[in-house]
Amino acid sequence: MDTDGLVGRERERAALERALSGAHSFAVVRGEPGAGKSTLLDAAAAAAGVRVLRAAGVEAESQLPFAGLHQLLLPLLADGPHARDVLDLMLGSASPPDVLTLGNAVIGLLAAAGPVFVAVDDGHWFDQLSAQVCAFVFRRVGVHGVRGAITLRTDVASPFDRAGLPEVEVGPLAREDAEALLDRSFPGLDARLRQQVLTQAEGIPLALVELPRTARNTELQTDLPLSRRLEGLYAGQISELGPSSRRALLLAALDGLSSLSAPRRRDVERRLRDVDEAIGRGLLLVDPVSGQLGFRHPLVRSAVVQLATPNERRAAHAELAGAHRGDIERRATHLSAATIDPDERVAAVIERAALSATRRGAAALAIEWLERAAELSEDPRERERRFGEAAFVAGQSARLQDAQRLLDASGHPGSVDAVVTAAYAALYREGDVHATHQRIASTVAASGDELDDAILDRLLNLLLAISQFAGDPANWTVTEQLVDRFAGRVNPHTLIHRDAWGDVVRRGAGVTDRLRGAFAELSEGEPWDVMRLTVAAFYVDALDEFRPYLRRMVEREADAGAVTNVMTMLHVVMLDQINTGQWADAEATGHRGLELTTRHGYTLFGYQFRAFLGLVAAARGDHEAAAGHRTALESWAGPRGIGFLTNYANAIGALSALGAGDYETAYRFATTVTTPGTFTPYVQQAHRTLLDLVEAALHSGRPDEARRHALAARDAGLPDISPRLALLTAGALAMTSEEPDFDAALALSGAALFPFDSNRIRLAYGAWLRRVRRPAHARDQLSRAAEGFERIGARGWAERARTELRAAGASFKTGAPVVLTVQERQIAELAAGGLTNKEIGTRLYLSPRTVGSHLYRIFPKLGITSRAALRDALERLEVQSSD
Repeated sequence: MDTDGLVGRERERAALERALSGAHSFAVVRGEPGAGKSTLLDAAAAAAGVRVLRAAGVEAESQLPFAGLHQLLLPLLADGPHARDVLDLMLGSASPPDVLTLGNAVIGLLAAAGPVFVAVDDGHWFDQLSAQVCAFVFRRVGVHGVRGAITLRTDVASPFDRAGLPEVEVGPLAREDAEALLDRSFPGLDARLRQQVLTQAEGIPLALVELPRTARNTELQTDLPLSRRLEGLYAGQISELGPSSRRALLLAALDGLSSLSAPRRRDVERRLRDVDEAIGRGLLLVDPVSGQLGFRHPLVRSAVVQLATPNERRAAHAELAGAHRGDIERRATHLSAATIDPDERVAAVIERAALSATRRGAAALAIEWLERAAELSEDPRERERRFGEAAFVAGQSARLQDAQRLLDASGHPGSVDAVVTAAYAALYREGDVHATHQRIASTVAASGDELDDAILDRLLNLLLAISQFAGDPANWTVTEQLVDRFAGRVNPHTLIHRDAWGDVVRRGAGVTDRLRGAFAELSEGEPWDVMRLTVAAFYVDALDEFRPYLRRMVEREADAGAVTNVMTMLHVVMLDQINTGQWADAEATGHRGLELTTRHGYTLFGYQFRAFLGLVAAARGDHEAAAGHRTALESWAGPRGIGFLTNYANAIGALSALGAGDYETAYRFATTVTTPGTFTPYVQQAHRTLLDLVEAALHSGRPDEARRHALAARDAGLPDISPRLALLTAGALAMTSEEPDFDAALALSGAALFPFDSNRIRLAYGAWLRRVRRPAHARDQLSRAAEGFERIGARGWAERARTELRAAGASFKTGAPVVLTVQERQIAELAAGGLTNKEIGTRLYLSPRTVGSHLYRIFPKLGITSRAALRDALERLEVQSSD
């Protein structure tokens, strides 16, 4: 007989111990209700011989952001101020940190706590945000002596299902073990009843110890699932309690009281009254040492709720709403369940809770609460407004069908909100920029004076986004006229978006300073506020200052938040990675974005990722891939008039042709973007391809055009807009000058921030030094350029630099063997097999970013520039190794 209560679980215990001793220090224990998951978890915690941190998921709290993580970390408050700092980081801000920041803070807290075992029971009821952070932590914290396990039910979807942790399945007991457990619990049981219990229990330990307690019911409802039968047995015991005891149990169940093994909820225990009878019947258990109360089993808790009448449940929720006045989201949860008839006071509380949820990255919950607030609205106008707000959040969460359903429920399918939702669907899914622009512009022009300021601002921002994609001066003229008309009523951020997203050459000066002020106000901001401002920051090349906002929001919103905004922010992340030379990471981001846009049917955003992947391929010298992306963009975006994408297609063509030395083709593509000596208004690529046009013109025998374009950049004030444009302008002026000052260009701050651009300028500098017969200085600049290009994976450009080096008198050693580490070889083989960075990371227990960093080092070693060439390169390496 096992002293820890386990019978016949030797296999499961051994499997759990193996899981906790392997690459992971955490495991999932999965099984159906009553299978003994909690008992196995308790046994593992006791056997660990270290401090145990416990948490238990509670269905009543599964929608409350960070409820599970708060429960887990609360016992560490006694360890010192660090725990309070982490809890404040999690709960003390309207804009909480991303998973990476909070996860690392939790890792530090657990590491400081010494060797601990983390026991999470009923993890399927953990809220989404807690589960994201915990999954991040549990995959990494083993090196700090922290181990643990999570129990999950097989019949309930769980946020831990994709955590990538090893699993231990807890199934029914074998017949002999079931008999041993039954005989130990009920020695001398009547033979007929014993056989009946063994048959009905189906090897489930909870059934083996509970069915004999109510033998008179064992022959009832055998057609129901076992968990329902057990719940029915508990219901029979609950129904025999007096009214005050049943009410007390109902309050405890709805207020989050869990099992005895969960951390104490003293606030819940303080509210409990009249529970002696429930304790006497074994429905509530009392810890003999601490006096802690807990339900006998989660099925008891669910039976309590199921047995109560609707009126009893509503009364209990109303009482609990009063007890949680200081917690807006708990209060809203209970008020929502307590209220039947429209009540404006309740609707207002629930709407405030929805705003709180949105700012915590729980947009899915915010939609539910806004819908509920609309249903409880007394004023028809407030009802319509709240349904419209719910539809807007649904649209930002990539749930356009839900958005339409909510608008239909409002009773005003022709409302402004309906126009917005239809515009989002047409834009994101079909790429319909021109008709959509006309509908939104007409709505603003006709109704703007009567619209609420917030709705007007939302419409104008949508109009700006559509204009950005169209890249059409005629559309932009209409948009700017409407923004100017209502400039006194809109958020100042909207004016930043207008100046950065549109004609940035003429309006971009000073935007960075305005962005600093805007980001300083974002403590109360919503995810779409951050998204729009980060797009503006990219267009003025200021992301190095505001990058933390971007990354935090991407991680926070990724699963349960504003997914549509995540797609856009991933675009910005990828562009930032391209500009800063993190091309392997950029490719990984691009593939992540493509998967996300494909899953949600956001075709326009998918082609954006293809545009950026094409840019990376062109810069790396993967001309075939670049041509494929360019052709796809031209075929889809051209007929739709999406100038934003067709200009990217031309930029890809120009950069790819430059890398291949085809300067005439590069010139043709570059001048399709903008005419030499001008910067076409509202075309974001016009100024960003400055070096491409200048180089193409110089190398194709058009020096006057190259010089005219460089001077136009200076005269247009490009250096005043951003560090990158200052670098490009200085580089273009140096390339086209008879007395160039390359040193001044390379001394600019942008040279360190934008390595591809600075190395292109350095290459031109070295080539000029060679031509004016300064070979030693030329070799220095060209060597640095070649190394810089190799470092970021621009192998075609690196070869150009080496060609110039040879002409300057340098020599190179050849024939050095290629050596990959064991891990590099594993990653290369998996990538060659078609796995994404995320999939490789899951197999090798690495982060996707780490995988990308390895590939970044592997490609130059193998002499390739893309994943497509990996298989052939590995085969060549195999042949070389065997020679």
